[in-house]
Amino acid sequence: MNWWRNAGQFWPWLAAACSGLLGAASFAPFNQAWLCWIALTPLIVAIWFSGKNSRRSWLRNLLLGYVAGVIFFTAAFSWLGSLGTLFANFWLHGLSLLLSIYLGLNFAFWAWFIGLLAPKNFVSSWRNLLTAFLAASAWVAHEWIRGWLFTGFGWNGLGVALHAQWPLIQIAEFTGVTGLSFIIAFANIIAVTTPIRLFVEARTHRMQPHWDLNLTVLAVIGLFVFGWRSTERSSSYQSLHVAAVQANVRQQEKFDPQFAADIFDKFTRLSELALHANPPPDLLIWPESATPGPVRDESTPSFRFVKGFAAANKVDLLLGSIDVEDQQVYNAALLFSDSGRGVQVYHKLHLVPFGEYIPLRQAFPLFAVVAGHWVSGDFDTGQDYTVFRLTNGNVQVAPLICFEDTIGDLTRQFVRNGANLLVNITNDGWFLRSAASQQHLANAVFRCVETRRPMVRAANTGVTCFVNEFGRVRQRLQDETGNTFTEGVLTGEVNVPIERELTFYARHGELFARLCAGVTLFTVCMMIGRGAWRRKLQ
Repeated sequence: MNWWRNAGQFWPWLAAACSGLLGAASFAPFNQAWLCWIALTPLIVAIWFSGKNSRRSWLRNLLLGYVAGVIFFTAAFSWLGSLGTLFANFWLHGLSLLLSIYLGLNFAFWAWFIGLLAPKNFVSSWRNLLTAFLAASAWVAHEWIRGWLFTGFGWNGLGVALHAQWPLIQIAEFTGVTGLSFIIAFANIIAVTTPIRLFVEARTHRMQPHWDLNLTVLAVIGLFVFGWRSTERSSSYQSLHVAAVQANVRQQEKFDPQFAADIFDKFTRLSELALHANPPPDLLIWPESATPGPVRDESTPSFRFVKGFAAANKVDLLLGSIDVEDQQVYNAALLFSDSGRGVQVYHKLHLVPFGEYIPLRQAFPLFAVVAGHWVSGDFDTGQDYTVFRLTNGNVQVAPLICFEDTIGDLTRQFVRNGANLLVNITNDGWFLRSAASQQHLANAVFRCVETRRPMVRAANTGVTCFVNEFGRVRQRLQDETGNTFTEGVLTGEVNVPIERELTFYARHGELFARLCAGVTLFTVCMMIGRGAWRRKLQ
């Protein structure tokens, strides 16, 4: 009897942990995307059907959500522990747990919120639909806030799990990826209310039409139909011959001057394979921080190498480099072209905390000393959404650096400035052969759908590929075993749209997410106000 009583106390916490694990399994390296449709159900059940006698049920719900969040983010971002292997430091293996201590608060908020919505009557279709709508709005609100608060880390929202289901993800051209998160969270609520409703109706022998389930299924089918029809639209394109080099330089060697000659030889050899192709590329792309030193510093071997290569070959060359200007240091993208415009320069706008700068370095000197062992100095932040113009004047490039291709609001600004081709140069070598590069790509493909622009990705190591405007990976660099952690060059044609029509998302950004946040704020105020009124009457 005591065993049964103890099990009754622990099952909600096990259910919360189960939600965290199911959510993480939806993403790489497991890639069980179907689990996202039920991942939240154990947490919902734990909140709605346990702890009824708890004095502080709101606090209990917060903690249940926090447990689910900590487990989800620790497991999903376990690749951060690769830095511990890279730097041979035991403590860095715990980075995903450290990050999840903060990110878990997002799940905690949602758990508290759905606790306020807990239905008392499951046999009403409209009540179930309203509950699902409000819960899904709150989920979108916390994903959106997570994407920008404290510089943001919006990776792996629920909708990202569907990145390979291209008919489903086309709605992102209107709502962004959060629109998919909305429908998934909505479906998770209905997945809980429907079995309970069936059980209640079976006991009372009073069956009614299940409009809540029917409308949810119709909505998902509608997304499929819309997606199929979206990809049948005809547009005017111009073919661009592109070559993306993946040099696969070990992270420990990348910025070491003694390996500079080997790195230069590798880029020369791989690039010549592309340049001797028929037809030769119009655009040659090298990844982020391709050279060991600043390319625009005339005193460095990197300057002499790149300048000599660009002068000897009639091709537009886009590459990543550290750039020093007016005593400020930037993570930059450079375009060497044969168009007479000189070197075009873009300075990265969105810096990665603890990777490209240490937050509050000056305010906490002791912390800066410890963290400075890995990040010795801070990059400066760029100011402009610079669009590169190729020699072919019809093609304008958005030069996204590293994780910038995971940020929808940033990418759309380049498109509004005229970009009709997205190029991501990245170095995921920091995370060795972990799932980081796969998750990076999964988050990036939505930029193509949101803006209806194709993307070329050139990685130092990881996933070098071509993605079309529907978010489908058309070509991928891999060896004969299917391994993407390899050295090589990816060549092919990219269809660049000539018409510069802007999608709803490109024009309005995260409007859908903001509306969901407004609905959530209004609901919270109403719930708190109603509770205060009831206490006053008592």
